[in-house]
Amino acid sequence: MSNKFLYEKLDAVSSMGFLKKEIPASVTQNLNPKYELRPYQVEAFARFFHCHHNDYDGKTYPLHFLFNMATGSGKTLVMAGLILYLYEQGYRNFLFFVNSNNIIEKTKDNFLNPASIKYQLNQEIHVANRRVHLIPVENFEAVSPTNINICFTTIQKLHSDLTSQKENALTFEDFRKHRVILIADEAHHMNVRTKSQQEMFVSWENTVERIFTQNEDNLLLEFTATHDYATPAMVEKYRNKVIIRYDLLQFRNDRFSKDVVIVQSDFDQRERILQALILSQYKQEVAAKCRINLKPVILFKAQRTIAQSQENKANFHQLVDGLTAKHIASIRKSDIPIVQRAFRFFDEHNISDAQLVERLQRDFHKDYCLSVNEEVEKEQYQILVNTLEDKNNRIRAIFAVQKLNEGWDVLNLFDIVRCYEARDTGRAKIGSTTISEAQLIGRGARYFLFVVNETLKVSETFRVSNDRYRRKFDGDLEHELRVLEELHYHSINDSRYIAEIRQALIEQGMMDEREVTRELKLKEPFKKTQFYKYGVVWLNDRRPKDYQRIRSFADLGVKKRNHTHVIATGHGGATVALGNGKNGVVVKDETRRDVKVRDIERNIVQSALARNPFFTFATLKRYFPHLASIRELIASKDYLGGLEITFQGNVYGLDNNRAEKLAAMLGLLGQIESEIRANVTDYEGTRDFRRDWVREVFKDKVLKFDTQNPRAANDAQFEHFVSAKDWFAFNTVYGTSEEKAFVRMLDRHMQKLQAQYEQIYLLRNEGHFAIYNFADGQAFQPDFVLFLREKGGAILTYQLFIEPKAKLLQKAEPWKLDFLQNIKAEFENKTLMFEDKKYCLIGVPFYDNENENRFRESLDSVLN
Repeated sequence: MSNKFLYEKLDAVSSMGFLKKEIPASVTQNLNPKYELRPYQVEAFARFFHCHHNDYDGKTYPLHFLFNMATGSGKTLVMAGLILYLYEQGYRNFLFFVNSNNIIEKTKDNFLNPASIKYQLNQEIHVANRRVHLIPVENFEAVSPTNINICFTTIQKLHSDLTSQKENALTFEDFRKHRVILIADEAHHMNVRTKSQQEMFVSWENTVERIFTQNEDNLLLEFTATHDYATPAMVEKYRNKVIIRYDLLQFRNDRFSKDVVIVQSDFDQRERILQALILSQYKQEVAAKCRINLKPVILFKAQRTIAQSQENKANFHQLVDGLTAKHIASIRKSDIPIVQRAFRFFDEHNISDAQLVERLQRDFHKDYCLSVNEEVEKEQYQILVNTLEDKNNRIRAIFAVQKLNEGWDVLNLFDIVRCYEARDTGRAKIGSTTISEAQLIGRGARYFLFVVNETLKVSETFRVSNDRYRRKFDGDLEHELRVLEELHYHSINDSRYIAEIRQALIEQGMMDEREVTRELKLKEPFKKTQFYKYGVVWLNDRRPKDYQRIRSFADLGVKKRNHTHVIATGHGGATVALGNGKNGVVVKDETRRDVKVRDIERNIVQSALARNPFFTFATLKRYFPHLASIRELIASKDYLGGLEITFQGNVYGLDNNRAEKLAAMLGLLGQIESEIRANVTDYEGTRDFRRDWVREVFKDKVLKFDTQNPRAANDAQFEHFVSAKDWFAFNTVYGTSEEKAFVRMLDRHMQKLQAQYEQIYLLRNEGHFAIYNFADGQAFQPDFVLFLREKGGAILTYQLFIEPKAKLLQKAEPWKLDFLQNIKAEFENKTLMFEDKKYCLIGVPFYDNENENRFRESLDSVLN
């Protein structure tokens, strides 16, 4: 038997492209539409679907899988999607259990309360054109056969209910008589027996295994961020059960979390707290400037006792109430870069120390500070501390000891203040308190979702990846908005402690010891050129898709072929089991009949429309803005009135067979929906390009890389090569060998270009700008932009978008090549004007080193 884990085998299957990444409509259309499925969530679904349907070595029944996914990665959304999928597969009964009451209450809110800001499902759930409800139950007797029945409980209560007789409680008989999906959150708490390796140890684990094995069709799904891969018994138990391993390090490196920054200082505790308050206010002011709705929260962490936390809170209120401008001025002496940046921001925006005092005293008033220490406080405020990003939640400060170390979902925690100076360390390993601190930091590093307002005119032009779920400024660490992508952990300046907390964070996956930074700088002589000072670059924007031109189904790809509906006839036959099976069954008197939709009774058509949530009038108006009414939808030849259904089978009684006509209409509507969805997009790229100043778009940057990334390597030879090239604007290229080969090729072509053009500048686009695909608004950051200004005559400048890409990689993104060709076609016969200057935009084919001469020919062709 292979020693590989199941997830490792699936890694190989996925990397070779053998894993289908198609998510059924029962999942995608019934999850809350505000949540976009992230790539690793799609991967988790695809792996489950694959393992659920296919055989593999080590597959045993009842099925048992574990999802090892990082804190903050959206495990609850995956759970919701699996519930919807398994409902479609015929399951109706679900048991959710976890080790603590506060997580139960939070999860109930996420699944049952449509008003919750973290509600996971769509407002209405429809599966197979039927409305489905999610119903909380105490047990699985006499439950609904058509809805999702879900029991929420703690593992402790489950164990107690099953081992002692109680009225209306779950029993082992429930799990024998009914097929049940068991969903275990924070599942690492469950493996008491396996970790202790005591076979007779009576534990929660025994209880779960006993109910799970009552029925071979039961299914156990475990979710945890911290699975044990070290204990031999755990390795053996879970070798064929871990379906995905997406840990904190990968989650962070994929830019789905905040970056953790340790802010260490020699200040005493009061000054450290004040410094944290100032940074918190700085984040709020930066967000407000950029029209991002943010209320940053601070956590004040006590070491061991509730009394210490209460004392911290009392001292905090005393500090805030007595705050003066003189206290603020005392923090200005800090030499910490982020603190200096905050004060520069306040000065530039005329926020005086006195005004800062007023804002801090208002925002951190006692009414907006919360203590979560006692169990009663924890339960009382559970929903409040899990909805801190809600616009109606004004809490700015949380005081706690240990109560929030697990099960706390918060996106707008930006600062954690360690309100003690003691260090508990062992001689040979990191102390337990430090490990606990690292775990808390991991929970607080959930990314605060925001997008950059692309139309906003501020001091910098935002040309970044605008994925709301990911960090956007790893490629520009000096950017003003970078502060919204960092979690600041405020600590004493103790070198031994800092080393230990760093190591603990590395082990947790929240820091990467392999990271390096690199400086990309514009050459000083280039900054003095007229082109840099007064030159322009032409860029387009992304906007919501305009469907005004859409006036029929055909305009959105709906084909006018007949939908075929087969009416069951009852005909059949028998074949020899071991025969070749080629003869099959011949159906005698096969009959067909074409029926126009407008000839089907209107109430049947309307009933079918009502059963498919895609065909609400509001949804249809989004894609068909000229549609006047449902009546027009049914009657007009541009819509349903122009379509037909082919009925096949026993059509003689069709006129009176309302059920078959309804089923046929539902099938037709499903086909139309699929064709429309395949052709609609939310955005498009504008064909009108606007000018921006070169000096505003292209700036120096500090880039961050993994040391194993080839782009991070210092290439002294290449840096020396470009240093003497006046036409190359930056000091180097931190890029691929293909990109550097392009620069060298252009240098060999330079003599020919200089004979025709008086100004030539090649600028590296290291996330400085994006252009947007005309068709769907997808962002594209071409690696280079080349400016060529003609000699003599009218002032004409060519702006070329260039993307070097190895031949093997070109097939992965064909839309980029199409977009470059579309730009070329769009501006083939027109120029843009600014003042008395003309500009022509050109997209050129991909450059690849193997076909360099073909690229040169293409370049000469488009310029001529």
